[in-house]
Amino acid sequence: MAYKEAFCSFCGRKKNEVDLLLSGTEGHICNHCIVQGNDLVQQELFGVNTFEGEKKKKKKKSELPKFDLRPPKELKKYLDDYVIGQDEAKKVLSVAVYNHYKRLMQPKAKDDVTIEKSNIIMVGETGTGKTFLARTISKMLQVPFAIADATVLTEAGYVGEDVESILSRLLQAADYNIELAERGIVYIDELDKIARKSDNPSITRDVSGEGVQQGLLKLLEGSIVSVPPQGGRKHPEQKMEQINTENILFICGGAFDGIDRHISKRINKQPIGFSTDKKLDSVWEKENMLRFVTQQDLKSFGLIPELIGRLPLLTYLNPLDKDTLKKILLEPKNSLVKQYKKLFAMEDINIIFEDEALDFIVDQAVIFKLGARGLRSICEAILTDAMFELPSEKDVKEFVLTLDYAKQKFEGSSYYEMKLVA
Repeated sequence: MAYKEAFCSFCGRKKNEVDLLLSGTEGHICNHCIVQGNDLVQQELFGVNTFEGEKKKKKKKSELPKFDLRPPKELKKYLDDYVIGQDEAKKVLSVAVYNHYKRLMQPKAKDDVTIEKSNIIMVGETGTGKTFLARTISKMLQVPFAIADATVLTEAGYVGEDVESILSRLLQAADYNIELAERGIVYIDELDKIARKSDNPSITRDVSGEGVQQGLLKLLEGSIVSVPPQGGRKHPEQKMEQINTENILFICGGAFDGIDRHISKRINKQPIGFSTDKKLDSVWEKENMLRFVTQQDLKSFGLIPELIGRLPLLTYLNPLDKDTLKKILLEPKNSLVKQYKKLFAMEDINIIFEDEALDFIVDQAVIFKLGARGLRSICEAILTDAMFELPSEKDVKEFVLTLDYAKQKFEGSSYYEMKLVA
């Protein structure tokens, strides 16, 4: 006997088309018919039109909170409290975000001038603050924010996540409010990992490279996309939501490891000969090379021109030197030193960081080339024993992190062993 899918006996809707389906002895009834029946009963017996009241209620519910939008200078000043350095990237990001949300706040123009989106791509080494910049500015604006990793995306039909799963995360961040999600910010990380593998034509498909780039085109430009609210792989029966990406700001970031070779190749074009300009060579050092990055370099790296065209704003993040790393340890509102002071204060312990110990932490972060992200790992390696033992010792009220203690604990950690192996 073939299994028959349950459906509403009144309207004929199937189970996967409704939110609720109640079963009875003779059939089923869906939530839509229950609501309509209740409206009819209230109107016929009591003279109350509940449909109008529900309509007004829904309209009121859909009213969205206003943006906390400030001029670009104030946006950058806010970023300065949390992110050290990277003035060029903060300036570009502040102007792009301000123009984007100012565009959304304007009434529909009667003329033919339409302001387009200003999607951004940020190029910088790991740990320089690309993700942190995007997260911080979305927190200030109080808009939904989602981070997507481009490395897990594949072309539709293959194992991995489809590009629509990016919007599923944004919808979840907006608590499934579609209107709110359509004003959010999406940060796509590791964009360089989906670069085209080579310019040579091949009979095999580049399903995690060029195929993903082509799938991102419709999202970045602005179109109505069918999005599975809970992700498409595990819940194939769910009802799709329609999201318009025209007003969603996309910020892309990537380390683009090796792009400095493409930049130097483009810059150092010169006739055949042995003459070199030492002055130019001193300017075009490796640590400053990202200053000269252009869309042409991204194309040489492996991004398709159609994708680059939908990311009109290009900015860079400088590598972090010792002075900047030390400022990151001490100065931001949410700096690591302040975090550890608060952690130890919860145990009524005052922790004091000696300047030499902080310099040692910075030196190790530079050696391992992990950027600001490496500072936390090194601090944890040094302070783990203290955080393990001190909460049990009630008589200890002060802990001083000295250079000798930092060296001793770090040399006994896996980080130091990794350094010896290297």
